[in-house]
Amino acid sequence: MNTRPTKLPDEAYRELLPGEVYHPIVPASASPLEVTARSVAVGLVMAMIFSLASAYLALKTGQGMEAAIPIAIIAIGMAGLFSRRSTILENVIIQSIGAASSAVVAGAVFTIPALYMLDIEVGFWHIFLTAFFGGCLGVLFLIPLRDYLMVREHGTLPFPEAMATTEILVAGESAGQQAKTLVWAALVGFAYDLCILTFGLWREVITFHAIGIGRWIERRFTMAFRVDGLSAIVGLGYIVGIKYASIIAAGSVLSFLVLIPLVKYIGGNLAGVIPPATVPIADMGVDDIFTTYVRLIGIGGIAGAGIMGIIRSIPSIGQSFLLGIRGIAAARGEEHPDARTERNIGMRDVLLGAAAIAVCLWLFFRGGLTGSLVATIGVLLALGISFLFTMVSARAIGLIGTNPVSGMTLATLIITSVILTRVGLSGKPGMFVALIIGGVVCTALATAGAFATDLKIGYWIGATPRRQQTWKFLGVAVSAAFCALAMMLLARTYTLGSMEMPAPQASAMREIIFGLMGPEAGVQWILFSFGVIISVILWMAGVPALAFALGMYLPIQLNTAVLLGGIISWFVGRSSRDESVAKERRERGILVASGFIAGGSIAGVVAAVIAALGWDRHLAVSYGENAGELVAIAMLALLSIFMYRYSKRVGR
Repeated sequence: MNTRPTKLPDEAYRELLPGEVYHPIVPASASPLEVTARSVAVGLVMAMIFSLASAYLALKTGQGMEAAIPIAIIAIGMAGLFSRRSTILENVIIQSIGAASSAVVAGAVFTIPALYMLDIEVGFWHIFLTAFFGGCLGVLFLIPLRDYLMVREHGTLPFPEAMATTEILVAGESAGQQAKTLVWAALVGFAYDLCILTFGLWREVITFHAIGIGRWIERRFTMAFRVDGLSAIVGLGYIVGIKYASIIAAGSVLSFLVLIPLVKYIGGNLAGVIPPATVPIADMGVDDIFTTYVRLIGIGGIAGAGIMGIIRSIPSIGQSFLLGIRGIAAARGEEHPDARTERNIGMRDVLLGAAAIAVCLWLFFRGGLTGSLVATIGVLLALGISFLFTMVSARAIGLIGTNPVSGMTLATLIITSVILTRVGLSGKPGMFVALIIGGVVCTALATAGAFATDLKIGYWIGATPRRQQTWKFLGVAVSAAFCALAMMLLARTYTLGSMEMPAPQASAMREIIFGLMGPEAGVQWILFSFGVIISVILWMAGVPALAFALGMYLPIQLNTAVLLGGIISWFVGRSSRDESVAKERRERGILVASGFIAGGSIAGVVAAVIAALGWDRHLAVSYGENAGELVAIAMLALLSIFMYRYSKRVGR
């Protein structure tokens, strides 16, 4: 008979009283199945799937996906497929291995795509090793901090995402129906987006040319209002919510309905060419003006938001670093505890692992035709900055559930570029080394933040930390491999940094590093500065600058689709006067949206494979442009209605 509690004890939600000890769901004296062939295999499959999905979504929209909660739901929902029900600790291992996917991808997509944009040769091993080394450093540097962050700071750091995931794992039975909803929505999202991307049954981008108004406002005012019809992007908007969806969309409104027409109005009568354009503004359309001028303002906004984030975080960085040193010092005397739930990988193994990665990184840089001095500097920068910011990432995740990795990566690139330039390395070799260092650091910080969530889940439930830590490395390796495959595939099918695959963070990194290390100023600094100033103004007004700047940089069709998802979530949240029913419907809607994101993103990767093989020409349906857009409007309306009504299928 199973007597395991179905909810967390009260002390899980608060600080412990003096002398009080937290007792996890699975006591330290128990030894249920934890690391099994099933838990490892399912975790690796989740890592593969969500790495592909996360890479597509991040490069397409600039927004990553959090894999921990969907993986936890799927792990529990799969119980009926096996003769023996999985233990809760097996599900913890599945979640921990699989969740490496979104963290590794989040780190890699910030910097590696910039190598493609700079026309620097990129191979599988460049991407894989950058992501793998960074992910391993994130895990290694967090291990000595586990006792301090998870045990001593219990109750002080709420770990919101870890708490939500833990409650799902503990509830167990109720997650079965959630898994069905998630999988069903994923199948719908996959089929819907594949019909667009591969079969062309209707258009992806709705321009409203078919009903006349879209073409008229573009010709008359040089404005554009468009909507992307992919289910993955609408689902993302639902999860983002109406507040941030509105802020992101507002950035696009400024770009497409104010700045583009303003540039056309002022420059339309000028006969000359204004760099970086190669044709007069009078001959440019909406998309030309956006890609040539306005997107650079958005890039400046992204950079400005990152710089302000670092400035605001300086006190926290110093405090976190000191706390981290104390935590490591305290951990050295407790490497061999008796209790199963307190066993970590020892400090000696952590140091040996970090040393091994340092040697491999040195060989990696040295193999890139850089000198021994540059390789040594690169290793010291990668390890030093990763170590410095690891505690910052982990504490940020623990406090607010958000990792400020963009600002720290931007700071890393600037510091690295300045130092490498001082030692005489610039041009493409210098940019390659700087971006690889940035990629290692970014992946380390993203992985450290996500792994802090995993370890807190294990602490609440009663997992063995050493097993979580050991098998996390395998999850990082598999996630890095599939992230590399997805990125190479998408780079082959699309142009990274283009309207189809914007890769916004990497585009910002590309412009900054080219301006610092390129043969000429790679960024038009006046436009870039406008974006920085806009981000400062937004900060003064209390508006999230990064969200607004992303909206300025991304094509308007992506952000209006995000806004549509946010509007649907707003209506679902107000579909009942009973707050408990409304909350249940919102949560069901999040499952539907997560399914759309996962299924639609996988469809994007499958469509890229089909296109790379040249099969899309034989599978696509060809008919009139106007007819395709009218069908797209109807299908997007049906998708929105389905999402709203399916989310409401609870309560009364």
